[in-house]
Amino acid sequence: MDYYVKADCFLLEDGEKRDSYLHITNDRFIGFTEIIPADAEVVDWSGYTVAPGLFDTHIHGVQGYDIMDGSVEAVKQISASLLQIGVTRFLPTTLTSSKEDLKQAIDAIRSAVADGLEGAQSEGVFLEGPYFTEKHKGAQNPGYFRDPSIKEFQEWQQLADGTIVKIALAPEREGAFEFIREVSADGVLASIAHTDADYACCHEAVDAGARNYVHLFNGMKGIHHREPGVAGAALSDERVFAELICDGHHVHPTMARFAYRVKRDNLVMITDCMRAGLMPDGNYHLGEFPVVVDGGIALTESGSLAGSTLRLIDGVYNLQKWTDDPLYRIWHRASLSPAASLGKDKELGSIAPGKVADYVVVNQQLEIQAVVVAGKEKFRK
Repeated sequence: MDYYVKADCFLLEDGEKRDSYLHITNDRFIGFTEIIPADAEVVDWSGYTVAPGLFDTHIHGVQGYDIMDGSVEAVKQISASLLQIGVTRFLPTTLTSSKEDLKQAIDAIRSAVADGLEGAQSEGVFLEGPYFTEKHKGAQNPGYFRDPSIKEFQEWQQLADGTIVKIALAPEREGAFEFIREVSADGVLASIAHTDADYACCHEAVDAGARNYVHLFNGMKGIHHREPGVAGAALSDERVFAELICDGHHVHPTMARFAYRVKRDNLVMITDCMRAGLMPDGNYHLGEFPVVVDGGIALTESGSLAGSTLRLIDGVYNLQKWTDDPLYRIWHRASLSPAASLGKDKELGSIAPGKVADYVVVNQQLEIQAVVVAGKEKFRK
């Protein structure tokens, strides 16, 4: 497979590229050229923009399916559904649940990936919990909260064939710092979430190896001028990434703009999408909790936000509108920054020579026209 892509504009890490052809061989980007062989195969997207495939590192489900369904079908259907919204890579994300349900979900992910995903490709498992604290529980079930256990994590990792790449926990739990040190040493992204820790505790967790904060401002102690709290720790530490849900409901646009200005390349746009994504308003479940979706906003019976129904590309659109920064800069916060948070930015996240050829084609309204995964077209509108 060897071909050239023509488009009005290509979004690159440092700007836009025009009046060129993008060369792709097998599953890799080769580079740009203005002259192509007479017999070259050309995929012509004149009038459109080509951008890197989006990477959602925090997503529970979409289009009626959830990772906690614990089935191979659910994982495969999520993979397929993500194509229509421009996502080419994702982390199947679990919730705090029973030991049996977590094992079933992990095994389903492993089996689905081993069998082959036709749509967006999994880059590993994200365990959101169960090592949280109750005060900022969100839509996580506190009945299953407990202190971190390396033995338990190793059992999960063995079941997952070593594919767990990210785990979220509250750093104030007993044994959290040692747990963070051990999983970080094995290359797992230790993340801080659903926590009432103070600034000092968070700083110590980062010293131990934590490098990510989950859905910034949500499920955590906020900022106070005498106690920066979890959000203040996330914003002020240059060593860490911070996730942001840009749907305008989880975080006010002013605070989203502020977080972007502060974190820049270390801002990771996510969706935290649940099964109601791409579905009509109505009654759903997130894990064991009944959820009502009204106007696209998912709430538990107690009124807590229960994930989102956000499309990642809509988050890109929103943040670009809120900041008025060039599209290429915002776009890479949903492609390159997620890859960098997992140490995968040498292979994924941008259009650059040698990287995997994941890309999407969009019009001026950021409507998806086509999606390509590893050089192969997987979706066309």
